[in-house]
Amino acid sequence: MTGQGFIATKEHRRFVEFADAVRRQHTIGICYGQAGIGKTLSARRYANWHKAQKLLEEWGPREDSDPQVYAALSRSRTVFYTPAVLTTPKQIHGEIEHISSRVSICVDQHLAKIHKGPGPHTRISKHVELLIIDESERLSATALELLRDRYDRDNVALILIGMPGIEKWFSRYPQLYSRVGFAHEYRPLEQEELHFVLQRRWHKLGQVLDPEDFTDAQAIAAVARITRGNFRLIDRLFTQVERVMKINELNTITDDVIEAARSTLVIGIS
Repeated sequence: MTGQGFIATKEHRRFVEFADAVRRQHTIGICYGQAGIGKTLSARRYANWHKAQKLLEEWGPREDSDPQVYAALSRSRTVFYTPAVLTTPKQIHGEIEHISSRVSICVDQHLAKIHKGPGPHTRISKHVELLIIDESERLSATALELLRDRYDRDNVALILIGMPGIEKWFSRYPQLYSRVGFAHEYRPLEQEELHFVLQRRWHKLGQVLDPEDFTDAQAIAAVARITRGNFRLIDRLFTQVERVMKINELNTITDDVIEAARSTLVIGIS
């Protein structure tokens, strides 16, 4: 779940359980948490968007690898969508319909291959069971009403992802909020998982992390204090750590190196 590749953390597993429950019960869920802690990455992973996005966006000639994407989308039955800042409700409706149709076609291709096609009278759009909206603070009241209406009409489960406080903001829209079945807080890395992530970071820089070593323990403490378990800040910090070590021809990650890397960043968690 970092720049080095996806890590299935405890918080990601909690998100999967939350999304499964929302999808299974055909309800509305709200997921909130600080910026940069992994909400979007978990949602994209759940929807298999890391595999499918390129195919869904380019929609060109078929490739030999496409059936793997079809199978992944058939497993998730999920659409992941991020509205642009100035997107109108009409555009949101059109874009969601567009991407949902493409996901449904992919699922239909997979089902046809294994001889489980929808049949002549089955709506292909029914293949989509869950819609995940990231950056949902960008949604206007009209856009929220549009999503609520879609939920009522199509019985497609809905997850809205945003910053802390979004669950209170949505309470201002009683018709939507009364349909919310789950609210899920996505939390930063805990200490053990932070150590696991940092082991990979040390390894990338040709080092071995030993929490029992005093120098490493100091460096870990500095990272924990600066980033507070925030994935995005860890990525940014270690980009600068690598730069500091290269410029100064260092081969040990110390708390001084961490602090030097930090001094080049504008650190802030909202």
